[in-house]
Amino acid sequence: MKYSIADESLADTGKMRVDWADRQMPVLQVLRERLSKERPLQGQRIVACCHVTTETAILARTLQAAGAESVVCASNPLSTQDDVAASIVKHFGIPVFAKRGVGVDDYYAQIHGALDVGPTITIDDGADLTNVLHNDRTELLPDMIGGTEETTTGCTRLRAMAADGALKFPIIAVNDAKSKQLFDNRYGTGQSTVDAIMRATNILLAGKAVVVCGYGWCARGVSMRARGLGAHVIITEVDPLRALEAAMDGYQVMPIAKAAEMGGIFVTVTGDINVIRKEHFELMRDGTILANSGHFNVELDIPGLEELSTSRRTVRPNVEEFTLRDGRRLLLLGEGRLVNLVAAEGHPAAVMDMSFANQTLACIHLARNGNALEPKVYDVPEEIDAEVARLKLRSMDIEIDALTQEQEKYLSSYDMGT
Repeated sequence: MKYSIADESLADTGKMRVDWADRQMPVLQVLRERLSKERPLQGQRIVACCHVTTETAILARTLQAAGAESVVCASNPLSTQDDVAASIVKHFGIPVFAKRGVGVDDYYAQIHGALDVGPTITIDDGADLTNVLHNDRTELLPDMIGGTEETTTGCTRLRAMAADGALKFPIIAVNDAKSKQLFDNRYGTGQSTVDAIMRATNILLAGKAVVVCGYGWCARGVSMRARGLGAHVIITEVDPLRALEAAMDGYQVMPIAKAAEMGGIFVTVTGDINVIRKEHFELMRDGTILANSGHFNVELDIPGLEELSTSRRTVRPNVEEFTLRDGRRLLLLGEGRLVNLVAAEGHPAAVMDMSFANQTLACIHLARNGNALEPKVYDVPEEIDAEVARLKLRSMDIEIDALTQEQEKYLSSYDMGT
């Protein structure tokens, strides 16, 4: 078995953390028990390009139980948990290509190493794996049945590929499933981002002005959690409907150029490039904290920040201090990468339980139907979305009502009025 990890001796420590996460993922436990008997992924080779965390270990284990030959590689150079990577290899016999803190060249070498298995299905988190397949490993495309995508950013990139006629196999947009987006994006990103900022800086959020750039589901979660801790939250947006929603939700809404003068903490959560730029850094106060919770490290204009600075130093783990020409200091967290995975542990396992249940069931859907699908981006089938929600409710001992026959007839007819 070929693999590339940092330190095999960390495996037993990683296993304890994986077991802890497994307790919080009852939906995948149910699926693993069922799928180990059915083996619907028998014969499939699945490469999962994800953040190599405890939750991803449970996903890989579930795919393995369903019969797949699975391989894991990192979707971010700074999000790998080396003890977990070692545990996946030692305790589950699943190859992993991931080391925390590698450079860009080694990061892509890890993706290539995982692709050497010759996948039939891919699980992607940001579309880097899919891009490598389309640009550098085209010899593998004939065996591809389809893939899934975990993130908003990745879905945006893949829809652009599909619109341009460049996409060569079908993709299921797991990110857009309601049982993923409403919970993982909102509650997971919200809690883990605020957790990471607090771990990295040990600051008190109460009374601080926190500027959240964007108001999608992830940004909603960050805003909600920051306000819950007593922060004054300011929203910047380019979408008028989302800006209006933020205002109706009670947040102050303004352009980033104005917010730059007011904020003490800035969090970008947009999926776009250069959201906070050089001209905005020039307006910020001494001691301002800069964090990104969007997928790539391009939302903060780091080259622009470097141009403005006379010196740069690490003042705490995951905190870099940039001193500007006039003596003001701006603090960048996690090199501008996903702060919740660089400075904390990522989303809580309880919400990743639903996201990775979607991934598992979407892979099974592709194994059964992928060859009949066109190379486009598809929504998660409604029955999968509903099944994940039902399983989660059951694990929480929550019961709900069912429609009566009379109610079903009423909702499907038009002949009954006032």
